[in-house]
Amino acid sequence: MSAVIGLYRALSRAAARPVLLHLRRRAARGKEDPARLGERLGEASVLRPTGPLVWLHAASVGECVSVLPLVSRLLDDPALSVLVTSNTVTSAQLMADRLPPRALHQYAPVDLPGAVERFVDHWRPGLALFVESELWPNLISALRARAVPMAIVQGRLSARSWRRWRRYPAAARQLLGGFRMVIAQTAEDAARYSRLGAPVVRPLGTLKYAAEPLPADAAALAALRRAVGDRPRWVAASTHPGTEEDAVFVAHIAARARVPGLLTVLAPRHPARGGDVARAAHARGLGVAQRTSGAAIRAATDVYVADTLGELGLLYRLAPLAFVGGTLSGRGGHNPIEPIRLGCATVAGPDLRNFRDVADDLRAAAALETVAD
Repeated sequence: MSAVIGLYRALSRAAARPVLLHLRRRAARGKEDPARLGERLGEASVLRPTGPLVWLHAASVGECVSVLPLVSRLLDDPALSVLVTSNTVTSAQLMADRLPPRALHQYAPVDLPGAVERFVDHWRPGLALFVESELWPNLISALRARAVPMAIVQGRLSARSWRRWRRYPAAARQLLGGFRMVIAQTAEDAARYSRLGAPVVRPLGTLKYAAEPLPADAAALAALRRAVGDRPRWVAASTHPGTEEDAVFVAHIAARARVPGLLTVLAPRHPARGGDVARAAHARGLGVAQRTSGAAIRAATDVYVADTLGELGLLYRLAPLAFVGGTLSGRGGHNPIEPIRLGCATVAGPDLRNFRDVADDLRAAAALETVAD
């Protein structure tokens, strides 16, 4: 065992109580589900299905959505069940709506030895698939100890993460050496995984091209179209606070002088921030309606805050133009394929490092416009 991982495991054994207190504080702020906090400690809230089970771990909403086609393909085998784990409340809500039969969702256990061992012993996966870049030493160690085969799917390793892992080469080799295969998004990602010690690496691209179009409730879409009428509109999707949402408000103010009746539909990345977004827009002198409050869209409404979960498919069908967030805020960008697949002319800021090759493909096809501000 490398010295770094040995130290990590020793510290994590002593961290159980502080981690529990941290989880309770997060639950009080709405960042954890209080009713399912036990899952974060490896205590399953449902029984394990009989028969073989494949486990996929995805960190949050974007990764969970991207693996839905893989989940469906795995379930073509009628003998299999699939478990999907994630870390966030929003991803859990989304998976409750979108996972097919024979697929279950649980919150991922925190990386404490006791929590991961309870989790693995209950679920007994026949195969563990880690999506993108989630590597947890105690969890990987527990799986290796039980001879569970592991693979990384849609692997992504940024230059920054690669430089950080290079400081601890023995630890990187120990973690990555336990994976049967790393399926990387790009040749560059593959090269980084190989240099860190992954034994078998294949650059096979992203699952995001395989995803079905985002769904939309037909009745809700019809109602929203009636409410908007013939007003020109655009959607700013998956936005973040500060510079990015300020840019959306400035863009609206600049554009409405030339586009009378313009409506900006703003869907924050974290719907719980809807009230904050509405107040920020109001402070700019903009008329605001908030979807969760049921407020009507009136002639004086400049910004419609779509602070609901799982409705991007509806919003992309409503608006002919979309701005993809996370691209002016240092977050690396969110998925630009989703609006394009639904016919939106799509723009994004310059920071699309999470979708580097995808963005290059889309720009080459004149399907994506990059804006600086």
